Amino acid sequence: MATLEIDREAGTRPSPSRSVDLKLEVVVIPVSDVDRAKAFYMRLGWRLDADFSSGDDWRVIQFTPPGSACSVIFGRNVTAAAPGSVRGLYLIVSDLEAARQDLLGRGIAVSEPFHGGGDVHAGPDEPYLFGSIRVSGVDPKRGSYSSFASFSDPDGNGWLFQEITTRLPGRIEADGTNFPSQTDLAAALRRAAVAHGEHEKRTGGHDNWAAWYADYIVREQAGQPLPS
Repeated sequence: MATLEIDREAGTRPSPSRSVDLKLEVVVIPVSDVDRAKAFYMRLGWRLDADFSSGDDWRVIQFTPPGSACSVIFGRNVTAAAPGSVRGLYLIVSDLEAARQDLLGRGIAVSEPFHGGGDVHAGPDEPYLFGSIRVSGVDPKRGSYSSFASFSDPDGNGWLFQEITTRLPGRIEADGTNFPSQTDLAAALRRAAVAHGEHEKRTGGHDNWAAWYADYIVREQAGQPLPS
């Protein structure tokens, strides 16, 4: 019997010769009542991109979350998956509590913040990235990637907010810093302002705050060591 040898290191390295971008642009979610789902996602404040139909046999609706490059599609005869069977759809936010309050203000039920149980990953809760145990409250250290909240659409398709403020190294190129929305940029500026204030307390003087902010924001987004 033939075996396939895999160079694990080579498989994890980005190809320097790749000439075609692969952009995840659409996630299809299964729903039972198309109009009910449309009303729900409109209440979220997401952008309605399309609502196409052909008689009673086919309909496709597309929504895009604010600041997202990826959209969701649902409708009639667009997926064979059972309605409500999709879980673990992550919405990345820079401020978890602000994201929660926005949904609550729109009349959407959303969980209290929670975080993982450290090295304990087995428990009675619905699984997510950190296992199946949810500890109440945001991560005590407020670590990036570590605080969550969850909500569901009317069919039970499961969504999670995940708070990310600093990316792990290699996730974003330092020379390609960008922000998908004004809200994310404003949040980065606020974090830079707080850090710069601490910097000036330590040094006892004033410096070029604009250059310092820029350096902080680029390093934070690229997952590099932050200036002190």
